[in-house]
Amino acid sequence: MTETLTSALVEMREDDVLAAVRAAKEAGAAPADIIAALQAGMKTIGDKYESEEFFLSELIMSAEIFKRALGELGLDKSAADTGTRGTVVLGTVHTDIHDIGKNIVASVLGANGFKVVDLGVDVPVQQFVDAARDNDARVVGLSCLLTTAFPAMQETVAAFAAAGLRDKVTIMIGGGPVSADLAQQLGADAAGASAQDAVILAGQAVEGGAA
Repeated sequence: MTETLTSALVEMREDDVLAAVRAAKEAGAAPADIIAALQAGMKTIGDKYESEEFFLSELIMSAEIFKRALGELGLDKSAADTGTRGTVVLGTVHTDIHDIGKNIVASVLGANGFKVVDLGVDVPVQQFVDAARDNDARVVGLSCLLTTAFPAMQETVAAFAAAGLRDKVTIMIGGGPVSADLAQQLGADAAGASAQDAVILAGQAVEGGAA
């Protein structure tokens, strides 16, 4: 039954995914097992995105189907944020209020087993530091769409150093104008161009240790 659920998600057959979730629930399957089957589908979708079989639109669509499947279980997205792969603090840095890309990243990270602490937009520097410390986060994601927010990103990275936390977290940046070169300039560890990049970078951080 879980294989059917996983394959239906990979093939983006939303009606079949929702029907399989209902059937599994009625058969007495544990919600955790159903979520695991959905997450297995998300992993396959991520792999297909990396190999260029799938595109960003399919990555986004699968995350939406995932959320609707959780709705069939009577759960919201936070139920899938099991934290089995670690905690990610995520937010759009102060002076920027764009959040579409950040929200997609949050959904895909959650669907891949990360606990996501989403701080929202225009997030003050100290809030990132406090959230990482309070949640024992190994990964921090800084988002922006405006180039004018680059100084805010740099301030945030510097604040982790000032708080003595820089060697305890991997800081990744994302958003339209960011790049690997910018990450290096700002003192961050990595830059991601997509939600799947964020999953890969976060996975490398928690599996290989913070930078």
